[in-house]
Amino acid sequence: MLKHDLTRRTLGGRLLTAAAGLLIAGGLAGVLPADQARAQDKFITVASTTSTQNSGLFDEMLPKFTEATGIEVRVVAVGTGQAIKLARSCDADVLFVHHKPSEVKFVEDGFGAKRHDVMYNDFVIVGPADDPAGVKGMKDVAAALSKVAGAEAPFASRGDDSGTHKKELSLWKAAEVDVASASGGWYRETGSGMGATLNTASGMDAYAMSDRATWLAFENRGNLEILVQGDERLFNQYGIIAVSKDKCPSVKADLAQSFVDWVVSKEGQQAIADYKRGGEQLFFPNADKAGS
Repeated sequence: MLKHDLTRRTLGGRLLTAAAGLLIAGGLAGVLPADQARAQDKFITVASTTSTQNSGLFDEMLPKFTEATGIEVRVVAVGTGQAIKLARSCDADVLFVHHKPSEVKFVEDGFGAKRHDVMYNDFVIVGPADDPAGVKGMKDVAAALSKVAGAEAPFASRGDDSGTHKKELSLWKAAEVDVASASGGWYRETGSGMGATLNTASGMDAYAMSDRATWLAFENRGNLEILVQGDERLFNQYGIIAVSKDKCPSVKADLAQSFVDWVVSKEGQQAIADYKRGGEQLFFPNADKAGS
């Protein structure tokens, strides 16, 4: 009888313990998903250019930010024009691009509180080593493009409303060349990012304009080399803007501002300066100078 009673008590204790365990587990099941959801929410979306992504800068830089803050950064790398459209549609928390007139208008239209200079490099004109247009070594980029057009030498353009494409069009205008009338002839628009456009140029032995960072990271050069560089009009400035919560209530304003603050901080600027390919620095930080 005593043995039966002890067995019953032991079994009852185990059942109670099991029941308690199930209640605790059930309680945790109710808590953990919310915690995990909050942890998963600790990320921001950055609409940026293909050059920052294709050059490898973000692969080097973003893990340092995440380590310092616990905030994950998810990048949508497209042309500057498309990146701005994403930000205007409230599909990004931060805009990180390289066409200052468009960035200034973005702020003036109320989509961002402040634009900050971040870093710069330059554009280069690349082309086949045999250089049928005879532009190698020229320092006047407009004059060089005029010669390319005069020779009707193949030129591969991004044609995608990116910052690079906008700059290229301004240089054709300075050269007084109407590339729209040459579209589909010697002037070929790829509608693609910088890497894909360089691949096209390499396959066609065509001229192209590239940001230097993407060119340095580009491996499928074929017969291409840098032919024109050094003109001050090839300067390439990057800016960063946190998207305004006034226009886009869904944006993660605090997390976005944390990213902007880190990028322009001493630590973020050093991460940019430290990034090199083949021993060459790809971007030069300049956030310490007055932005707009």
